Amino acid sequence: MNLTSKITFGAVTLCLMLAGTAKPIQAQSAPPGENALPPVAPAAPAPAAAAAPPDRSEKLVLKEGMEVPLVFAQDLSSKTASVDDPVNMRLDDDLKIGDVVVIRKGATALATVTNVKKAGMMGKGGELNIRLEYIKTDDGRIRLRGTKGKEGEDKVGATVALTVLFGPIGLIKHGKNVEIKEGTALTAYIDQDTSVSPAR
Repeated sequence: MNLTSKITFGAVTLCLMLAGTAKPIQAQSAPPGENALPPVAPAAPAPAAAAAPPDRSEKLVLKEGMEVPLVFAQDLSSKTASVDDPVNMRLDDDLKIGDVVVIRKGATALATVTNVKKAGMMGKGGELNIRLEYIKTDDGRIRLRGTKGKEGEDKVGATVALTVLFGPIGLIKHGKNVEIKEGTALTAYIDQDTSVSPAR
């Protein structure tokens, strides 16, 4: 072997040694927040089974004389009202038979002005009477009346004297008009036994 062969052989040996000592290149991990997969949100729990709605085919009975809590849905005054004017009202709370709601709060009710007199001279106070007509339900209309007891033979259309219920005697003595503000409460009564379905 000549000198050139020895040098070549030595160079090959050196290359092999260097290759054997080289460390493998490790892949660098991405900095936090870069190319990272978003965390997987835990699965939401299954919703609880909803309560079965009431069977609307089942008829319930609103008994004659049952209280119906109403409020006036408008202002009313003996100074501006006229006979036969409609008076808008609404149900102030759910009407239930047992635990079943048959008429929901906010249902529309209607009354009619039957007598009105403005405050006059000589300290004469105003007068204002209304007749309760009906309340609207999912099934239609249910007649109402203004007193719990029957009014003789004809209990339908009993009048409510608002000068007694809402007009303090002091105001009447001083010749003031009857003034009823929106939201004023009034208790009406179911006029006769009536079959109804549970509210939707």
